[in-house]
Amino acid sequence: MNNSKILVIGSNGQLGTDMLHIASENTQKFTGIDFPQIDITDRESVHSVFSSVKPDFIINCAAFTAVDDCETKMSIAQKVNADGPGILAQEADRMNSVLIHISTDYVFDGNSAKPYIESDKTSPLTVYGKTKLDGERQIAQYTDRYQIYRIAWLYGLYGNNFVKTIKNAALKKQGTAEGLKVVNDQSGTPTWTVDVCNQIFSTMHKDLFGIFHCTSEGSCTWYDFARTIVDSYNIDTVVNPCTTEEFPRPAPRPKFSVLENAALKAVDSNLMPFWKDSFKAFLEAEKNI
Repeated sequence: MNNSKILVIGSNGQLGTDMLHIASENTQKFTGIDFPQIDITDRESVHSVFSSVKPDFIINCAAFTAVDDCETKMSIAQKVNADGPGILAQEADRMNSVLIHISTDYVFDGNSAKPYIESDKTSPLTVYGKTKLDGERQIAQYTDRYQIYRIAWLYGLYGNNFVKTIKNAALKKQGTAEGLKVVNDQSGTPTWTVDVCNQIFSTMHKDLFGIFHCTSEGSCTWYDFARTIVDSYNIDTVVNPCTTEEFPRPAPRPKFSVLENAALKAVDSNLMPFWKDSFKAFLEAEKNI
């Protein structure tokens, strides 16, 4: 059993909750913490927690992820998604700890014709994407001992996500002629929280630093994923494809969000499964809670 001390920040969220579960299987020395017990935008708060816990690894799952809200709450997004990670990096460096940080596919504009690798040019379209990219840059500015994992299309047993939204909407429309409309011109890769956690816990003890893409293999559209969800739950609801223009949102969504886990594959460390296999495993896990 590994004896590293692990601090999970944002432990009440969708990813953080599973991160704690996986941490408990990997080590006895783990601490989960969330706001208000820690405020990553407050240096004194971070300093106090780090000094008390003395972690070897800090896993930051805390973020302002409401993409549309970020467009109007820019100062909060900047503090939580950019300046907060900068503070974490400075304090992690002071403690000689490794900072593990969760980033996003939204750092890209989605105009690529092929999956994005870690070294591809970033060009975020949204406040969310811009602040998350600033967070990456601040971390790299303040510490050398970091792993940044860019994830996308995340779903899990806890918190709100696309799987729960589609399942609940389909159940409400079950047996009616109306059905659901789901965007069919945006592509990405559904990724299960548990796979991300397992990948991070496998890679974190290796002497690897930098940015890593961390999504499942393969890709689909939101419509494809919605069809898979509705069929998997045997819900009698029609799912109809629509365009992005038919479903306007305050923040533009990347048309193409497929990430290639090139950096993990380069060091023979990629554990991420095919997305349909992961979704089947998720459905099995769901039966056991």
